[in-house]
Amino acid sequence: MCGIAGILNPYSAQVDPDLLRRMCNVMRHRGPDDEGLYLGGCAGLGMRRLSIIDLETGRQPIHNEDRTVWVVLNGEIYNFRDLRQDLKSRGHAFYTLTDTETIVHLYEEYGDQCVDHLRGMFAFALWDERRRRLLLARDRLGVKPLYYAEFAGRLAFASELKALLELPYIEPEINWRAASHLFTFLTTPASDSIVQGVHKLPAGHLLIATPGGGARVLPYWDARFEPVNGRSAGDLAEELRALVDESVRLRLVSDVPLGAFLSGGLDSSAVVASMARHLPGPVKTFTIGFKDQAFDESAHARRVAREFGTEHHELVVEPEVIDIVEDIAWHLDEPFGDASAIPTYVVSKLAAGHVKVVLSGDGGDELFAGYDRYAVEARRRALRLPGSARRIAGAVAALLPPGMKGRNFLRNMALDGPHRYLDESMLFRRDDMQRLFLPEVLGRMGDGDPGGEELGYLARAGGHWLSAARYMDMKAYLPQDILTKVDRMSMAHSLEAREPLLDHRLVEFAATLPPGMLLRGGTTKWIFKEAMRGILPDDIIDRRKHGFAIPLGRWFRGKLGSFVRDLLLTKRSRERGIFNPAAIETLVRNHEAGRPLDLEIWTLLSFELWCRAFVDARPARQREVACASL
Repeated sequence: MCGIAGILNPYSAQVDPDLLRRMCNVMRHRGPDDEGLYLGGCAGLGMRRLSIIDLETGRQPIHNEDRTVWVVLNGEIYNFRDLRQDLKSRGHAFYTLTDTETIVHLYEEYGDQCVDHLRGMFAFALWDERRRRLLLARDRLGVKPLYYAEFAGRLAFASELKALLELPYIEPEINWRAASHLFTFLTTPASDSIVQGVHKLPAGHLLIATPGGGARVLPYWDARFEPVNGRSAGDLAEELRALVDESVRLRLVSDVPLGAFLSGGLDSSAVVASMARHLPGPVKTFTIGFKDQAFDESAHARRVAREFGTEHHELVVEPEVIDIVEDIAWHLDEPFGDASAIPTYVVSKLAAGHVKVVLSGDGGDELFAGYDRYAVEARRRALRLPGSARRIAGAVAALLPPGMKGRNFLRNMALDGPHRYLDESMLFRRDDMQRLFLPEVLGRMGDGDPGGEELGYLARAGGHWLSAARYMDMKAYLPQDILTKVDRMSMAHSLEAREPLLDHRLVEFAATLPPGMLLRGGTTKWIFKEAMRGILPDDIIDRRKHGFAIPLGRWFRGKLGSFVRDLLLTKRSRERGIFNPAAIETLVRNHEAGRPLDLEIWTLLSFELWCRAFVDARPARQREVACASL
């Protein structure tokens, strides 16, 4: 696990090593153990290393036999031992024991198709010196991040946005279309960042660039959510168990201590159960709890820990955790509306005190239809409301203020088909944003639908609505929200997180599962639950899904009320000229009165904290760079 960065500059005899080091140093938390640079004329690669495999000889950048191919990797290649054996039989010579070295030899053997042979989580950059060609690749599901920007014939990339902001020619100018997506869906889009001109390489894509020739972005993998009927539930459950077990076993390869996040839910409990079968000693497990029992799941985590004899560690989160939100905002890299980043940060810090690698249960809800919104959509489809009733529901909803009970339900019932399912994930709708933002800012956001990318996924999947919904969540919600949160919050503490349920072979199997095997009689994850019978206690399998929620609303209405006002309603915030102050005041007052506007408040806070960390700090950073160059 590392932080990687690089520059392709055809107008320079050599990339500035100090600039490359600055990009890497701002990501030191991703790799505190080592650093490395490659400077090859117009191309430069850099990395910060978190040593997990081959602690002694695995320094990056890694090269091939004649030093004409160089690579830096962020992530892990879990099948590297099999790949290594095969490549050796084809005549390739290795000089390290690390998984990274397999990439350069796979490239020599297969070219860009080297990614097809990799089983793991990765973002890597490979420079082919002979062909003067840069290859960037991101893993199939988007576990590991990769940002890039093109400017005046140059290209730069990095694991984190803040590394690109170290470059003097990339300004933190807000991308207002990405901001529109943020306030609609809690995150920026799959292919764009909050900074104008800085993009994300989408999951399952390659970027190919040559000096002066521009960059091409190409897909190399996608899952086809096409149900295959005819197999019995018993056969499917047996294969599912085997795939989960194999995926967990592959992710136990490590030369440093490892453990697991354990919430007491089905997914993380299944991972821990498999780890307990394969590890010689007790699994180290980590969870957090809350004094507010409506949000506390720690008792379920303790139940699973006792069942499998784990070495269990637990921490109760208090409202004072808000003291760390500035640190969280800096590590998130972009404004981020999912407040579960807070407990993820805290549990990562807890785990990092004991291990260097953790396994998590992320991905199970998307693969096996675990979210409540799938069951909600099934019920609403069954109602088959006529168009006249939907129009009335929409008209009534338009009269109700934000946060009013029943407003979102009526708005949702006014919609039909893909738009209704997508609406379940929305925070601020267009009419909300018309009140929230000043007119000139709203104009910069444009008239386009911020959910166009998501609707495209729904249309591309086709077939059964549940297959289409799962596909969209895998392509959008999973990499943009869940995996972003886990990567940033774990790496903030130099902790590597691995997701066994997102092994691409397991994903491809899950994509073939018939809807009736996933959502049955209102029961979500039906086949996964059947697969875990006899492995996990029934009370863990059958308990109602809780979700990784925190009592943020109660904190904001209690001890942290002044924090909200001090951040959102101060002169500093108003002078940005972005929000309508009266709308912000109304929103805060409605929240204080008890309306459930937790995520709305948190998203606004996250945006303001990002502006303070990266936009406001830019002039000071420019002065620092100018002084250093004197």
